[in-house]
Amino acid sequence: MKVTPASVTLLVVAAFHDLCVAVPAKRDDTSIPTDIQILNFALTLEHLENAFYTQGLEKYTQQDFLNADLPAWARGRWNEIAQHESTHVSFLESVIGEQAVQPCTYSFPDTDPMSFVTTSFMLETVGVSAYSGAAQFLSQSDYITSSGAILAVEARQSAWINSAILKANPWNTAFDTPLDLNHVWTLASGVIVSCPSSNMPLPVKAFPALSFPAGAQPGQTVQVSFNATMVPSVPPQLYVAFIAGLGATFVPLSAQNTVEIPSTLQGVVFPIITSSSTAVTDNVTIAGPAFLSFHFKADGEDEL
Repeated sequence: MKVTPASVTLLVVAAFHDLCVAVPAKRDDTSIPTDIQILNFALTLEHLENAFYTQGLEKYTQQDFLNADLPAWARGRWNEIAQHESTHVSFLESVIGEQAVQPCTYSFPDTDPMSFVTTSFMLETVGVSAYSGAAQFLSQSDYITSSGAILAVEARQSAWINSAILKANPWNTAFDTPLDLNHVWTLASGVIVSCPSSNMPLPVKAFPALSFPAGAQPGQTVQVSFNATMVPSVPPQLYVAFIAGLGATFVPLSAQNTVEIPSTLQGVVFPIITSSSTAVTDNVTIAGPAFLSFHFKADGEDEL
């Protein structure tokens, strides 16, 4: 199988009529996480990435990568990424000390080299959004600097995967997307089976998972799915907030949970079901986010 945008299982969407622009999601919890809690949140994500690469590179040999038509040098680059993540874990553990959380048990969705590639792209991209969204809670300048240094590496890794391997544009808009802690945790918890009971409790919660149908394209009306029974009270009118960069656009969700996928946004977009047409704060989040990616060329044209 050749590596083409059509072989990528990720989707992307954008928004159109009845559009509003809003600042990305904010916590509705008035408590402010401590530096150690935020660092342990970051360490939890680094443990996850470290386990993913360790397990993946044990499962897929160089020949497996070649059989998937991946470049001969690709697996070596992922070995380097694996070393980066291991170093991030060691660094954060040394900073946090005895309070450092331990690795969890995971269930990753990859079943072959290409799904390993797309999962890697998702993890690195979400990692960038996690660090940029959490930076506001750090008070010590040394922590802010070191977190920014890790964020930059995660961004380079994400860009390399999307450009060199998936042959898509390595960036989205002029701004990347900072995500709320709970929205990051919703995405991460999808692959976490259990964590040690001795780990420090993190100041996060997961919303119901949100999914879009595979193969959906811009301009189509698709039915999304989420577990509404997990929501105490679902308002009669819901919206899909498509978060990209520093803004969000809103599209009404029908009573049948259908939404028309627009075509004005490109790159990675995080859709969230919300009860508000103007906000994506925790207290109006119903489900999500999902991770969607619609590849586009350097000239801005969609890659179909």
